Amino acid sequence: QITTVSGNEFLLQSDIDFLILDWFHAIKNAIDRLTKERSSASRNLEFKLRRSSSIELLNSLDTESKEPKPEHRKSLIFRLNYSASDTNDRNRVKSRLKKFISRRPSLKTLQEKGLIKDQIFGSHLHLVCEHEKSTVPQFVRLCIKAVEKRGLDVDGIYRVSGNLATIQKLRFVVNQEEKLNLDDSQWEDIHVVTGALKMFFRELPEPLFPYCFFEQFVEAIKIQDNATRIKSIRNLVKKLPRPNYDTMKILFEHLKKIAAKESVNLMSTQSLGIVFGPTLLRPEKETGNMAVHMLYQNQIVELMLSEYSKIFGSEED
Repeated sequence: QITTVSGNEFLLQSDIDFLILDWFHAIKNAIDRLTKERSSASRNLEFKLRRSSSIELLNSLDTESKEPKPEHRKSLIFRLNYSASDTNDRNRVKSRLKKFISRRPSLKTLQEKGLIKDQIFGSHLHLVCEHEKSTVPQFVRLCIKAVEKRGLDVDGIYRVSGNLATIQKLRFVVNQEEKLNLDDSQWEDIHVVTGALKMFFRELPEPLFPYCFFEQFVEAIKIQDNATRIKSIRNLVKKLPRPNYDTMKILFEHLKKIAAKESVNLMSTQSLGIVFGPTLLRPEKETGNMAVHMLYQNQIVELMLSEYSKIFGSEED
């Protein structure tokens, strides 16, 4: 995290330790180069480079928050506020840091020991459901409830992006806390809620439409006869694992309500297909047919919304 004296904040984040160190050294090298070219000090700024809560490299930099005018550039200096002469201390710190990183237990180990709770974002759907003793993740239910309460009439719902920083904050809260109140004022922007819901589905290690079903759904949507096409899609949906089927049914029922308000929110089944197609189903390995796949992905979602009652209804329907 880089915080300037004027209050601007920049966050560089990664779970990969060596990548974080590469960033740190790249920034430090750039500062060292500029130090040789500048001789006068300017303002102080605090530089923090974190890896989770366990790694913190704190150095003070001198900089201006804005690009200076040419005539003022000579007064600008970047430098790290630690003793450049104390090489031994710096090497000892680096050595200790490397040892700490190499000995740090894996996320899986920490989870097995109960030191870190299971994550909601980025976990397999069936694992989230098993943990919650449900077939539909609670977070999905909460988001749908919030959107239906205050977002059905919002122009561009699910198409308009929410503030990414706030979405990431919501993601962090969901992963760390047991209870979530989406009526809290910090989640007032409904686009933050929809953005987080889309992020949840994007970050599933295996999409809502499992990889092994992808080609089957694509072949089904290619069928020319509409009745046969609907029947094929229906049969595939019925074969899905229970968490996938139940979550899909609730999600598509919700999106159908969104499409029913098209005259107000301007989100048709086609628009929703474009938004959710690549989010909900994708091939396990991308090929050169990405554009073609995207077309089928959109069409599958659009058909399932248009023919929701036939696909998710009972056999008698």
